[in-house]
Amino acid sequence: MDWFVNLFMGEGIPHSIILLALSIALGIMLGKVKIFGVSLGGTCILFVGILFGELGMQVDPSILNFFKEFGLILFVFSIGLQVGPSFFSNFKKGGAMLNLLATLVVLLGVATTLVIYFVTDTPIQTMIGIMSGAITNTPGLGAAQQAFYDITGTNDPTIAMGYAVAYPLGVIGIILTIIIIRVLTGVNVKEEEKRIIKESEESESSTTAVAMEVVNPALHETTIAELGTTIGENHHFVVSRILKKSSGEVHEVDSHTVLEEGDKLFVIAEKSEMQTLELLIGSTEEIDKDIWMPEEASFISRKVIITKKGINGKRIKDLNLRKHYGVNITRVTRAGIDIVASPNFTLQYGDKLTIVGSAEALKDVSKLLGNSLRHLHEPNLITIFIGIALGILLGSLPIAIPGMPQPVKLGLAGGPLIVAILIARFGHRYKLVSYTTASANLMLREIGISLFLACVGLGAGGTFVDTLVNQGGATWVGYGVIITIVPILIVGLLGRLVFKIDYFTLCGLISGSSTNPPALAFSNSQTDLDVPSIGYATVYPLTMFLRVLAAQLLVIFFVGG
Repeated sequence: MDWFVNLFMGEGIPHSIILLALSIALGIMLGKVKIFGVSLGGTCILFVGILFGELGMQVDPSILNFFKEFGLILFVFSIGLQVGPSFFSNFKKGGAMLNLLATLVVLLGVATTLVIYFVTDTPIQTMIGIMSGAITNTPGLGAAQQAFYDITGTNDPTIAMGYAVAYPLGVIGIILTIIIIRVLTGVNVKEEEKRIIKESEESESSTTAVAMEVVNPALHETTIAELGTTIGENHHFVVSRILKKSSGEVHEVDSHTVLEEGDKLFVIAEKSEMQTLELLIGSTEEIDKDIWMPEEASFISRKVIITKKGINGKRIKDLNLRKHYGVNITRVTRAGIDIVASPNFTLQYGDKLTIVGSAEALKDVSKLLGNSLRHLHEPNLITIFIGIALGILLGSLPIAIPGMPQPVKLGLAGGPLIVAILIARFGHRYKLVSYTTASANLMLREIGISLFLACVGLGAGGTFVDTLVNQGGATWVGYGVIITIVPILIVGLLGRLVFKIDYFTLCGLISGSSTNPPALAFSNSQTDLDVPSIGYATVYPLTMFLRVLAAQLLVIFFVGG
């Protein structure tokens, strides 16, 4: 039986892995239990880890740190890949406001910390540790410890102890505040989800199909190619078919198709472009399927998925599909969003194209583009691990700020997140395929956050109770709860009631401004939408930088000064 006892109470790789596995499995099971209709989800992994630590089940610190950091990297990198394609467009839509609110969360957190410091005379280095734990920011803790050592030449253990006792309730406090905001503002999660889906469908269905009669005399006897030149490249539209007035027949179009007065065009364009196109072409009418898509027509419409990696990064006009196959790409669907297939549009692996043409031509085009679900499900591990390596390089890069003795770093979370977003958005330019299926992304993300939470719990478990009972830790926990709740409650209510931010985006904002992956995991558990992750990724990079900077500045001004 000694081997069995050593497996749980000893040391080594088998011991470490079995504790991690049990912490995760039991934590997930407990996380499914609802109390007053609320479950904590994967956050319970943290507390199972603490329990094991208090029972004497310790893991070698080097092994623990490896799994913790690697789990966090997997988590944030998968989030970056998920939100990257729409990150910049979402940033333009409301990202500036979200980042301003996130900055306010950071400033209020620092202000709350300083108020407690002046009122209670708790050492500033301890308060900085409590603040880092309260907002679950490990890089801020590391930055404060390094800055303190650079100034004093010594280490203060109360920085780490303050962090350790404040962290667990920091996680819970953020989640509880999210719930409190939901209750105070009367949010019905299901109704909120339906509203967001409806608004999203209205905005994402930005393309429309209409029939347009050629009225403008300037277009008579011109070709489709000349039509595009006349209207200009800034206006995105596609002419799919033409109804000739002279014959009354519908034909496919190519660049040489000649327009005549009274001809009608089957046009697909952005809704915002329709007024301009009406002025330049002519009047519009709704599509009559019996006329434009009769059963005996020789052309059909088909969805084709790009699964040939050689197509990744090419523009639509580079494929010359209309010239070589006589087909038209009318729409591109990416991440559930319909986009007008303009000639200069850059295609990516996993895009779904709506193509119109003859059945035989569509078979050939399907072979050219791939259209293989089996290939779509194959993981692109090269891109993932190149991205992680580049992310670690970026996160380790010292960023010198004038007047500060120690450079600031984005850390092992900030760097991979930023690189993943950039690869997902621009990787096609460098032949990097960033596409992952939703299930693969979710698996990667959940494994990462589970490892991270288990390691944090096992690491805090050994001294958690002792610090609480014998070293004033209970008071520190109270300080941490105040630092956790006050800023995000103020900003959360401000964002919801004044700026009318939807609840799930607000959850992502709160989680990101607190650099709190467990809170994001809880936020994601409330909805099947990726809205919380988008909000999180939008504010996380700036917030991470400000958190690290704030911790160092507090040490410099109040210890060094």
